[in-house]
Amino acid sequence: MASSLERVALISDIHGNLTAFQAVLDDIAARGITRILNLGDTVGKGPRGSACVDLSRERCEAHVQGNWEASLTNPQQMAGFPLAEWWRDELPEEQQKWLRDLPLSHDFLMSGKRIRVFHASPQSVYNRVFFDHDEAQFLAMFANTEATGDGPAPDVVGYGDIHDPYLETDRGGRTLFNVGSVGNCLDDPTPVYVIVEGVPDSTEPGPFAIQFVRVPYDQESEIDAAHRSGMPEADVWEVELRTGVYRANQREGRPAAYHGHRHCG
Repeated sequence: MASSLERVALISDIHGNLTAFQAVLDDIAARGITRILNLGDTVGKGPRGSACVDLSRERCEAHVQGNWEASLTNPQQMAGFPLAEWWRDELPEEQQKWLRDLPLSHDFLMSGKRIRVFHASPQSVYNRVFFDHDEAQFLAMFANTEATGDGPAPDVVGYGDIHDPYLETDRGGRTLFNVGSVGNCLDDPTPVYVIVEGVPDSTEPGPFAIQFVRVPYDQESEIDAAHRSGMPEADVWEVELRTGVYRANQREGRPAAYHGHRHCG
């Protein structure tokens, strides 16, 4: 059985941080992992979204849409956030169309477990679920919706959006985890991703593992790239990359360890 195990890397929230993305991809490759799934927000916040999209399309076998992809390609959303024009205009029209057409979720089977990944929730890329959710919010993450389809409900759900990795299980055998962020992880700003391991495409119960991996990178190089690009809010982006303190917490003087609905993907 062990010889048939396979590992799949799950990444999310790259946010135009090309240096962090490359460091994570190098780590994934060093482990011999060839399958990578991207859970969205490849663009926005950081300076090199277009380059990250190109690299992700080259290296990842599947992508789902994040809230930044949805917003930057929706004129109504853009009307309420004029600063976002900088990140939108950095993307060629072909990339914008590709991002606009991404699916909300992706399902796969491993060791008898139905695994579903999406950016924020099965309801919407804008429906944010924090680690301190209640039971109703937990159960809703496993629900089928119009966006996910009406197939078998998942046993395992992985998502991004909140930049805050955690794992939770319940007595019903369900597992919910957040993969954290490659380019903009908060509290601990070190990039993080997840490896899931099991028997691929198997309906039979088998060994199954979820592993969180932290990968250091040259954040000073990425900070320099942000300032040279003329990107809006480069100063608050710099503080996020150095300290992991979310920009709203910077403005309100809250510490990094504050856990009250602090994160914005």
